[in-house]
Formats: sequence, structure tokens, C-alpha cells
Amino acid sequence: GSFLVWSILGFNCKSNAILTFQLLVIAHLTAGMVDLTRHEKEKHFLTATGEKRLFPSLHDPHSRELSVVVPAYNEELRLPVMMDEAMEYLENRQKQNPSFTYEVIVVDDGSKDKTTEVALRYTRKYSADKVRVLTLVKNRGKGGAVRMGTLSSRGKVILMADADGATKFSDIEKVEGGLNDLNPKPENMAISCGSRAHLEKDSVAQRSLFRTFLMYGFHFLVWFFCVKGIKDTQCGFKLFTREAALKTFSSLHVERWAFDVELLYIAQCFKIPIAEVAVNWTEIEGSKLVPFWSWLQMGRDLVFIRLRYITGAWKLQSSHKTD
Repeated sequence: GSFLVWSILGFNCKSNAILTFQLLVIAHLTAGMVDLTRHEKEKHFLTATGEKRLFPSLHDPHSRELSVVVPAYNEELRLPVMMDEAMEYLENRQKQNPSFTYEVIVVDDGSKDKTTEVALRYTRKYSADKVRVLTLVKNRGKGGAVRMGTLSSRGKVILMADADGATKFSDIEKVEGGLNDLNPKPENMAISCGSRAHLEKDSVAQRSLFRTFLMYGFHFLVWFFCVKGIKDTQCGFKLFTREAALKTFSSLHVERWAFDVELLYIAQCFKIPIAEVAVNWTEIEGSKLVPFWSWLQMGRDLVFIRLRYITGAWKLQSSHKTD
């Protein structure tokens, strides 16, 4: 009897080892490289009068206090609500403190609706110095859109903020506080993440058992494979110093939903300090994340992120120039 048990255990170990090896091979062979190339049309933004101007580069020295990067895919309906709130806050802040300078970069991620036209209304209203629209030729995914906007920004600090306005925009002061508390001298490397972890108990009460199970499963995978010590990696409200943005986005491979996790994984590999700060958050109608398949896709991405770094298919880049 014991021989049979050992045989079964031995077979299981062998098959697990084979499966792990196959996974490693698949992860390695299917690993895409960092894609920093830009289509000619993506190198320009339009001024209020419709003239083309060249976007600057993240490699240039900063010339604004704050850049806000807003990834937007088919957001013609929700974008105005978010932009109205953001612009009101930013304009008021500038009135109170005239030395405060800012820009908002809306990145239209290959939308099929009128996202670009809606965003350009704000360029016409506030000037292209304050609102710029980067229209991607094809859909890259949220991570790809955030990266393209970040690489085109002028801010000393760079905030990524979702187009759905789920986070109250004035909470930027909370994430700024978190960034300053890290005291990011001398290399000026720091990241401050908005977090909804404090809302989890309430959200568990409102979610179905299945979605709660998926959420905890995802948290476990994030912790197990990638990022330690951050409770909420997925909140779309993150503030980077310019230096930290250049360092992390230059190495980013994942352009879809799990990009936040890879970004924070890269930051932890580079020992960039990360703060997590509680922000207000409301569930907004029309979320793009199709629950079940997206969770599966994200789970697969998490496993593959870790495996690809283990096998050396992906390496951390020094911040090289983009095309």
C-alpha cells in the first residue's frame, strides 16, 4: 500500500515539475518586449486653433509642477464629468497659488467614439498649455495609454487618474502628502498610490460571494508572485516623481489591466519607496473590467510577469530614449 502511495506522489511530483517547466517555457517564448515606438501621428498634439505641436519628452527637465495623465477608451460620456471636476480644482489651486503650474494630458486609447473631440473642447477652453490630447492610432490598453501620456509629460510630479472620476480629484492632496512624507531625496524617487483597501469591508458586504472570492484570489496572487506590502495595487490614482516615472515606465511590458502590478514590481526591484494612502472612491457605472474573464486574464498575467522575470525573458531597463 505504501509503495502505491509513494508511486502516486512520485508521479504527481513529476507531472507538477513537467507542468512548471512547460509554463516557464511558454512564459519565456510568449514574452513581448517593451514597446516604446510611436506612430508619427502620436508625436503631436493640437493647439486651441488646431495647429500641430510636438510633444515634449519625459527625458527633458520638468517645466510644470504637475502633470495629470488620463487614459480614456470610449469615454465620451464619463470624461466631461471627471474633467470638469479636475479643471475646477486645478484652476482654483492656481488662483490661490499663482506659482502652481499644471497640465492635463488626455490619452485617447484608440477609441471608437468621440473621446478625442470631447477632450479637445477642454484644450479650446483652457489652452493647449493646460490641456493636451494624445490620440493613439490603435488601442494599446490602459497601461500602454498611461505610459504614452507619461512619456509626453512636463510635470515635476505625474498623477495618473482614471477618466471615470471614481476618485475625488481633490484627494490629490492626500497622495501628494504621502509622496512628501517619503522624503524622496537625493535621487527624487518615490511613488504614492491611492488606495481603496480601507473600503474593503464595506465592498465585501455589497459584492457577491463569487466576486469577493475573485478579489481575494487576485490579492493573494499579487502578494505571492509580485508585489509585497501594498494592499491595493489596482486603484487608478497614483502619483510619481518624474524620476520614478521614467525609471518604472521605461521597463514596463504589460500594457493591459495588470500593468499596475508590474509597475509596482519594477519599483520594488529598484527599491523605489512606495506610499499607500486612503482615498475616497465611488463605483461608477460603465466599468470596463468584464469581471470573470478579466480576473482570469489578470491572474494569468501575474503568473507570467513573475515567470518572465525569473527566466530572464524580461529584464529591467535603464531609462532609454524613446522613438
